[in-house]
Amino acid sequence: MEHERKQTRAWVLHPEIKSDSGRRDPAPALAEAVALAAALPDLDVIGSGVVRLPKAHAGMLFGSGKIEELASILKANEIELVLIDGPVSPVQQRNLEKAWKVKILDRTGLILEIFSDRAATREGVLQVEMAALSYQRTRLVRAWTHLERQRGGLGFVGGPGETQIEADRRAIDDQLVRLRRQLDKVVKTRTLHRASRAKVPYPIVALVGYTNAGKSTLFNRLTGAEVMAKDMLFATLDPTMRRVELPDGPEIILSDTVGFISNLPTELVAAFRATLEEVLAADVILHVRDISHHDSKQQADDVEGILASLGVDENRVRIEVWNKLDQLPEEEAEARRQRAEREDGIHAISALTGEGLDGLLADIAEKLQGVRHEEVLTLTFAQGKQRAWLFKEDLVQQEKQTETGFDVTVLWTDRQRAKFDRL
Repeated sequence: MEHERKQTRAWVLHPEIKSDSGRRDPAPALAEAVALAAALPDLDVIGSGVVRLPKAHAGMLFGSGKIEELASILKANEIELVLIDGPVSPVQQRNLEKAWKVKILDRTGLILEIFSDRAATREGVLQVEMAALSYQRTRLVRAWTHLERQRGGLGFVGGPGETQIEADRRAIDDQLVRLRRQLDKVVKTRTLHRASRAKVPYPIVALVGYTNAGKSTLFNRLTGAEVMAKDMLFATLDPTMRRVELPDGPEIILSDTVGFISNLPTELVAAFRATLEEVLAADVILHVRDISHHDSKQQADDVEGILASLGVDENRVRIEVWNKLDQLPEEEAEARRQRAEREDGIHAISALTGEGLDGLLADIAEKLQGVRHEEVLTLTFAQGKQRAWLFKEDLVQQEKQTETGFDVTVLWTDRQRAKFDRL
């Protein structure tokens, strides 16, 4: 008989700091933090709460009175882990763990735990491991007492010796170098795959959106795939790609990407940049929104902020997809439909029922008409820079050398043509 995995009793706290100009509405922020905690199968969330603070205390985050109050609550409920929905410095973490006699995990640590639990592909595992090590490296500052001790030299090295914290940091740096090399090999293979796709006249349509917006459900509906789609934050992590034939339109490659979230840890933005390169290369971006969510506008702003930080061109063709109409009251759903009809580039749909998908697919096909076209360029031998750029961008379909230079057959977009003309 299989033993059940032991559940860790957890409590979720959302610090609402008045001095924080970018703070969100505390109620939905706490609900999201609890949902994040619920995404880990080993956690049993016993309770949660918002802690209002005029400002963050440097050493303990919370004031002494609030710490004592929470200590009694945590002890009474036999809590083993406290999840704090926000950044916690290494010093604050150590002090709170001493005061409460529990393990502390901040928002970044929690998201890293979820990603570590979910990553399935070799690339995803490597990226999460690198992000976790980068995060742990910042936690080494006097986080544990054994790190404050010094190790003596071997007799032939002068000086007081190397502190344990320096040795641990060096070990992490060495491991990061090894992981980066492994990841480079994986990324190189994927780059070759993307280069071969670029030679095929299939435009790329990328699904992006806040986590749990319904991207995977939409992906499954359009492709007939069986990508994991659950009412859960970060249900899918690794990108999935499928070929789809649009009705009365071109064939496309549809890409489902990892969901975004507010205050996404910088370590993860950097680590998953390679995964999200499919978004950078996309001809059309579908921004999927959970229109039934009371914080939908804030979520959309968070997604746009992350896209901007990744370097996605503002002029890239985008379609906003208002998903989950089926979860709205009929009157409100009808108002959304009418507004979407009035505004260009917005479609109100339900990926679950299929409502509105015909109009969305027709719009994608219309926007992709003429997106990529074939053209033969005549280059002289002196135009080496332009020729090199064409190969670098994987645009060359065929090349024939002539007496004066090269006849190059390219498959490109108007945007790429304009960039070429500026070289």
